[in-house]
Amino acid sequence: MARWLVRVHVRLFASLREAAGRSEAELELPPGATAEDAWRSLAGEVPALAARRTGLAAAVNRRYAPFSAALADGDELVFIPPVSGG
Repeated sequence: MARWLVRVHVRLFASLREAAGRSEAELELPPGATAEDAWRSLAGEVPALAARRTGLAAAVNRRYAPFSAALADGDELVFIPPVSGG
């Protein structure tokens, strides 16, 4: 890993996990990258995720965070799809 990149551990749940075919991913992003940047990077790797951005929530290190939240090296980023059902 190059020192100038930020490594982020991503977790996916429910419909996102199904669409991606996996529950976890590792991303290397430039310094100052946000949760939105991470989503775009992941959706670029897994095109089935691209259309699923609406209604998503994000959490960084187990706390809900806006998609504008800056990420740091070693952060855990979780994308949470909208809850549905009854």
